[in-house]
Amino acid sequence: MHLLEDTALLDMIKNDDRKAFTTIYDRYWDRLFASAFYHLKNTAAAEEIVQDIFVTIWQKRRGLEIDELSRYLAAMVRYAVYRYMAKEHQRRELHESAPMPAVAPAAPLEHKLMLEIVDKLSGDLPEKCRIVFRATKLYDQSLSDVAKQLNISPKTAEAHLTKALRIIRMNLGKAFHLFF
Repeated sequence: MHLLEDTALLDMIKNDDRKAFTTIYDRYWDRLFASAFYHLKNTAAAEEIVQDIFVTIWQKRRGLEIDELSRYLAAMVRYAVYRYMAKEHQRRELHESAPMPAVAPAAPLEHKLMLEIVDKLSGDLPEKCRIVFRATKLYDQSLSDVAKQLNISPKTAEAHLTKALRIIRMNLGKAFHLFF
């Protein structure tokens, strides 16, 4: 398999050949990851982009018309990096434009510490979960408004919020244990 040309492997992939797909994956994964990481400096994002590219290749395998696979994959990485950077920019703008959570000046120290811990825990959430959680719980925006801003359905926003709350509840006990 490893001796075959890309065009032969692509023809085999069109016929659902998983070994040919694995060969293409092994042949190009490192290069695509390096390219994505070079631009993003984020290992998780680079890995996700490369994985998404290979998922797309497999899903669209029967209709693919590719002249030169290496150029095609490089273009896919480039556009995926552009989209990721645009989303990150939009996320930062949304985060910066959202009002900070209101804390009364006379709020007890424990309340402020709790907010800091929850804010720190929310920073470790997956991107959409983090945005939905912070907007609804820390910045008092309605779930429907957040869904509109993110261009997702209210049910999807609710699912992200539910996932975020579950993760934060799980990690909150660990945070208190370490803190005290």
